[in-house]
Amino acid sequence: MKKLSKFVDTRIGFFTLLVILFWLKTLFAYFTDFKLGVTGIFQYLILIFNPLATTFFIYSLAFYFKRSRFFYPVIMGLDIANTLLLYLNVIYYREFTDFMTIATMTGYSKVNQGLSGSSLALTNFHDIFYWLDIVVILILMLCKVIKFDPRAIGTRLAFAFSSVGLVLFGVNLSFAEMSRPQLLSRTFDRSYIVKYLGIDTFTGYDLVKSQHINNMRQSATKPELLKVKKFTDKHYAPANPQMYGIAKGRNVIIIHLESFQQFLINKKINGQEVTPFLNSLYNGKDTYSFDNFFHQVGQGKTSDAENLLETSTFGLPQGSLFATLGSDNTFQGAPAILNQRAGYTSAVFHGNVASFWNRNNVYKNLGYQYFFDASYYDTSGDKATGYGLKDKLLFKNSIKYLQNLQQPFYAKYITVTNHFPYTLDDEDKDPNFQTTNTGDSNVDNYFVTAHYLDQSIQEFFNYLQKTGLDKKSIIMIYGDHYGISNSENTSLASVLGKSADDWTDFDNAQLQRVPLMFVIPGTGHGKVYHTYGGEVDVLPTLLHLLGISSKRYIQFGTDLFSSKHNQVVAFRNRDFVTPTYTSVGGTIYNNKTGKEAKLTKKQQEKLKKDQDFVNEELNLSDSLNEKNLLRFYHPKGFKNVNPADYNYSNGLKRAQRIEKKKGIKSTSIYSENGDRSTVDDYSTDAPEQNHSSTDSNRIKITNPDANNK
Repeated sequence: MKKLSKFVDTRIGFFTLLVILFWLKTLFAYFTDFKLGVTGIFQYLILIFNPLATTFFIYSLAFYFKRSRFFYPVIMGLDIANTLLLYLNVIYYREFTDFMTIATMTGYSKVNQGLSGSSLALTNFHDIFYWLDIVVILILMLCKVIKFDPRAIGTRLAFAFSSVGLVLFGVNLSFAEMSRPQLLSRTFDRSYIVKYLGIDTFTGYDLVKSQHINNMRQSATKPELLKVKKFTDKHYAPANPQMYGIAKGRNVIIIHLESFQQFLINKKINGQEVTPFLNSLYNGKDTYSFDNFFHQVGQGKTSDAENLLETSTFGLPQGSLFATLGSDNTFQGAPAILNQRAGYTSAVFHGNVASFWNRNNVYKNLGYQYFFDASYYDTSGDKATGYGLKDKLLFKNSIKYLQNLQQPFYAKYITVTNHFPYTLDDEDKDPNFQTTNTGDSNVDNYFVTAHYLDQSIQEFFNYLQKTGLDKKSIIMIYGDHYGISNSENTSLASVLGKSADDWTDFDNAQLQRVPLMFVIPGTGHGKVYHTYGGEVDVLPTLLHLLGISSKRYIQFGTDLFSSKHNQVVAFRNRDFVTPTYTSVGGTIYNNKTGKEAKLTKKQQEKLKKDQDFVNEELNLSDSLNEKNLLRFYHPKGFKNVNPADYNYSNGLKRAQRIEKKKGIKSTSIYSENGDRSTVDDYSTDAPEQNHSSTDSNRIKITNPDANNK
């Protein structure tokens, strides 16, 4: 023991101690918090070995600092920073089943949030083991139990240690290439890089890749745009003549259902419908619903869903497009298209601060004229959760703004109450609704908040019907992304009538369905369509329903009602689903059996073409956005958006000015109602509505998507 103590008192001994401790912490994370899909002895050996190389190299940098007053702070700083990087990835992985990228880190800093809000709900008791060694070592250093070694390590020896680290990395990379050829050049999956090379290498690799993207944007040329245009022209699907223009001239109201999955529709718990009102809409005679509609988001979650909706392009392979590129990208999105083609006024209603996901900048680039964020609402006391104004209050308190918008308008409501960790004040819960008892609070509470969201939408529809606004509108309702993560789906399995032991990757893929409904009152020909599609298909579908051709624009989606619609649905990780097969990580499942498919040569060739299509579609969308290629494209009649034209302050006063402008006939709901407010036509049972607006305890609203399901 005394020999060990003396060894630790040397610089090499202290270095060895820190390397071993961090190596053990990383292995602890690998086997307790991460699910890396390790199979076979060889992969396990690589997994155990991979933290050593980069840790050895990084910590060896401290040897270049000769004086002990520099060496010890530097090596402890490196250890703390490395532990922080590891731990942030642990927290992030619990929520997203993914690893943090440079784009994620810089993106969240742009929205001033980081991993906040629901991060506390993601911590576990065993997290103490990630930090305990650092605390103990610092105490031992302060108490001089661990003594500082004044003897410097020579430059040659320091270089030797660094060289050993590089050699170890070379061995690690060689083993990784043996198990998974072209690991870095093809970038199969982020988890592959972590599994084979470790967190530090993944972060370094991602940093290089991010810099590469910056360089690409600077070197982009017009001919690259032509390749994208050729692809979208080739795959364009002409509108269904029976559906084209059936909602022409109507207002567009979009209801963005936070974390809402398709399995909630028509689902009963303890004999009670979870979402009775949405069920009635979904199956209604005026609703055109889709039961094989999938979300296609990546790390940007809600912001990716918005991008898919507004632009018919995909989010980025890493990070959020809104947060990382949205401030200066050129968009040709729904608000600008509808305004320039059909005179639509556009607005977003969202009870959180404008900077979330960089929306205050991105919405201007999209051409949104109004953005009613948290500053327009009373979010004091219990009126808001940590993620924004509660949904019943959002709909109710938006009426004073909505009624002053000139018609036709394009209005989007972003709900937040059905958000991880799915907590709801007791006063907001329906006492007649009893949820599941799975033992997983996230799963059990998910049905409670979804039920609340359903009630919120019913109240909003009551207002639309009372004022007659419903008959002048098309109401599009869609789910943005999954609510229950893959890591918790086994807890959900019993609720869906399946054994957790039999749960597979196929089941995870099938649960990526989210609702899509187009409610068009008065049409009477609605039904549930079984067409396969994704969020990228929404914009061309909506434009065609409004009688506006999407052909002139670069859009990767196609009209869901078209007979030429391509039913190969790409996921952001390059998996895909078709009406017959599901591809997950290269494994092909038969949709009917849920088992791995036995394919003929012809079927293999067809699926190879489907995979090629998915890869090309994602690659071209990434090229379009990462290189900002739309700045080179000027479709007929489209004027590039100038963000300087938009100011989101004093939104109500700006809307009201049009009511009083001489010589201009106002088309707002307010004017059509004889200059009488329709606010009192809205009825809600939200208990907070009667609470004082001067509550002293103001909720701190955080980023709902920093840890979004």
